[in-house]
Amino acid sequence: MTSLIQRSLPLAKTSTPALQFLRFRGKINIQRPKAPHYERARVVAVTQPKYPEAPKAKSCFKTRAERTQQQQENPYNEIIAREVRNWLDHSRLVAFFHLNSITADDIFRVRVQLHKQNLHLKSYGSKIIEQAVKNTRYEAIVPLFHSNNCIVFSPDPQKTAAMLRIVRRVPQMVLLGGIVEETILSRNQLVDYAQMPGLQAAQAQLVQTLNQAPGNLIQQLQAHQNSFVRVLNVHAKNQDKEETPEST
Repeated sequence: MTSLIQRSLPLAKTSTPALQFLRFRGKINIQRPKAPHYERARVVAVTQPKYPEAPKAKSCFKTRAERTQQQQENPYNEIIAREVRNWLDHSRLVAFFHLNSITADDIFRVRVQLHKQNLHLKSYGSKIIEQAVKNTRYEAIVPLFHSNNCIVFSPDPQKTAAMLRIVRRVPQMVLLGGIVEETILSRNQLVDYAQMPGLQAAQAQLVQTLNQAPGNLIQQLQAHQNSFVRVLNVHAKNQDKEETPEST
C-alpha cells in the first residue's frame, strides 16, 4: 500500500538536503580586534555615554602626611642614638665610609680584621645619626649619611695607617672623611695624617732638634778659640822643628 502511495504521490517523498559549511574569513583575534572603520569609530565615540562623576566623600583613613606628623618616636632609636653618641665621645679616631654592594661574608671578614687592630666597624641609619649628633659639635657629619654608610671607631688615633691598609683591600668601602682628636678631616687630610710618624718618633725628633740648637750655639762660640788654639799648635810645632837642627 505504501509503495502505491509513493508511486502515485511522488511529492510526498522526503529527502534530506546535503549541507556543506564554508568559512571564507580568517580567525578572529579577540584580544587584539581589528580597528573599526573611521566613520564607525567616530559614531561610536560620539554615542559613548558620559556618566557624572561620583561625589568624592572624605575618606575615613588618614593621609600619609597626617600619619607621619602624629608618629611617635621609637624609644629603641633613642637607645641606639645614645650608643652612637657614646662612640663619638670616647673614640679618638672615627672614619666614615660609603658602602657599596658587598656580601655578608666579605663585610664579616673586614669586621674581624679591623677588630684585631682594635678598630670597631658599625653601621647606623641616617635618622639615628641625625638624632645622635643633633645640637652637637658633630652635626657637620650629617650630610655624609644619605646612602648606605658604615663607621669605624677606635680609641687609638695611631691605628689610622692600619685601618687604611685593611680597607685598601676592600674596594666596596670608599673613604669619605673622619674625625681625629675631635678635628674633622677630609679624605686627603686623613691619608696625610696616616703617613705622619708616630707620637714617640715625633717626640724623639723634637728632642733631637732641641738638643741640636744649643750644641750649634756652643760650637759657634768656641769656633774662634779652637781656630786660635790650632794656629798656636802649628806655630809651636814649627818652632820645635827649627830648634832641633840647631841643637844638632
